[in-house]
Amino acid sequence: MDVLAASALAAGIAVVTCAGAGLGQGMATAKAAEAIARQPEARGAIMSTLLIGCAVAETTAIYGFVISILLLFVNPLVNR
Repeated sequence: MDVLAASALAAGIAVVTCAGAGLGQGMATAKAAEAIARQPEARGAIMSTLLIGCAVAETTAIYGFVISILLLFVNPLVNR
């Protein structure tokens, strides 16, 4: 029973990465919009950097989600 409780707690902590990634993407988008407003001629470089950064943040969220699903439904420690 202790393994299930620890797995549920770890899954909850792993899901927090999704919230962190969402906040990070929102702040990055806001800063990119400000940068484009200040320097419209650099729009291409700013947008490409923004998209790469958002992709990295999104993969972090997906990894956290996958880890939480694995801990909840495919837990290898339950049978021990």
